[in-house]
Amino acid sequence: MKIGITCYPTYGGSGVVATELGMELAARGHEVHFISYALPFRLAGLDGSPEIAHRIRYHEVEVLDYPLFDHPPYALALATKMAEVAEHYALDLLHVHYAIPHSVSAYLAQAMLAPRRLPVVTTLHGTDITLVGQDRSFLPITRFAIEQSDGVTAVSNYLMEVTRREFKISRPIEVITNFVNCDRYQRAADGERRRELAPKGELLIAHLSNFRPVKRIPDVIEVFARVRRELPARLVLMGDGPERANAEYLVREKGVSDDVLFLGKVAAVEETLGLCDLFLLPSDLESFGLAALEAMACEVPVIASDVGGLRELIRPGEDGCLVPARDVAAMTRCALELLREPERARQMGQRARVSARARFCSTLVIPRYEAFYEKLLGGSR
Repeated sequence: MKIGITCYPTYGGSGVVATELGMELAARGHEVHFISYALPFRLAGLDGSPEIAHRIRYHEVEVLDYPLFDHPPYALALATKMAEVAEHYALDLLHVHYAIPHSVSAYLAQAMLAPRRLPVVTTLHGTDITLVGQDRSFLPITRFAIEQSDGVTAVSNYLMEVTRREFKISRPIEVITNFVNCDRYQRAADGERRRELAPKGELLIAHLSNFRPVKRIPDVIEVFARVRRELPARLVLMGDGPERANAEYLVREKGVSDDVLFLGKVAAVEETLGLCDLFLLPSDLESFGLAALEAMACEVPVIASDVGGLRELIRPGEDGCLVPARDVAAMTRCALELLREPERARQMGQRARVSARARFCSTLVIPRYEAFYEKLLGGSR
């Protein structure tokens, strides 16, 4: 198949999933075309994978910078580029990730190409439904775009149910979960990299996100500061975003600067995750929790907020800990218990990987997307 994929190319879960999906599809022999305003960051290292690089192309959306426009009309430029790429490369379908504005642009591209049929798949990821889409100014058009898509998927049962309830959607929404490449994401052997991160043999606590307010970065730092008073540990922060400056300030205020590592945007996060002892995800909301899954696949126990779709991923007490959102004390207790009982933590991490392999490996999930595509191309709606 020839598949067009549009996503936000930044350091967020929807962009990560879309990029990983495209790479997995290319590895399975499909031709993939990414259409966005910038190169998705996880494609940056694709030169090291020549076996799939020749089946992946990137098409930049150029937006007109004209004084008449207070805000560049990206949605319209995106629709034009979608139609152009679909026609020139004879795409079989478009798969857009994150409803606003991608599904609207895809709808316009469809109309521009009529009477040629170009099926559109919209994957809902989270805040496009739970936050942005429920804004009064966006709700009607979000509902319209979802209803007009040829196929709609959601990354968790939680998100599917919220979409149906809040948007009063009656059309089918198929749950196809996020996934992880279980061959890449696995426990790493201690070595030079571990010594770089923990030169005195400290415990390593990790967090990975787009540093947005919903991720509760101050809670990550507070939990770490409390753990650091009891045990020698270092905090590894991967990602970047609007809360970065505030996080750096809090780290200085709490006097833990020497033990907090800001790694920024990391493409191969598995190389660092696989060395860590604990992963913190104290979000106010997670529709799935891709970062938690990546940690689990690396045998890292996860302590997360009991919100959204995380209960579909983490089994409390078995392969991770779930605590009430914003309950820093409970999260700290759980962290200290695991860090003080390394054998228990190791077993929990091993169970987490078993769970990830059994339910969320790309080898299990990607065929579901392929089957979904084939169904649409066969004329079903």
